[in-house]
Amino acid sequence: MKFKLIIAFLPDARLEKVLEAAREVGATGSTVITSARGEGLEREQKFLGLEVTSHRNLAFWLVEESVAPKVLATIASIGRFEEERGAGIACQIDVDEAVGLMRQIKALEGSTESNRD
Repeated sequence: MKFKLIIAFLPDARLEKVLEAAREVGATGSTVITSARGEGLEREQKFLGLEVTSHRNLAFWLVEESVAPKVLATIASIGRFEEERGAGIACQIDVDEAVGLMRQIKALEGSTESNRD
């Protein structure tokens, strides 16, 4: 099996909806790192010498290659990445090797076989 790593940088307000949508289209799990900070095209504003930045999250999905395009398109749509400034970004990276997935792969293969019966 070949895998892709999808990485999304998104605000708190959309995190749960994006995670749920990714699962609905085939992602079997996710990892989230909270309290990330980023800067886009325009620098963040300052008020009284303090940066006014919104809380961001990094979300990761390791998905099977055939599922990756649908997951990426779905999280971009639900997250409104193209429609709203600062809504988030996402990308995918090829994964040459991955370990620790055999139980998950077998469970998925088992559910696929039972769906055929």
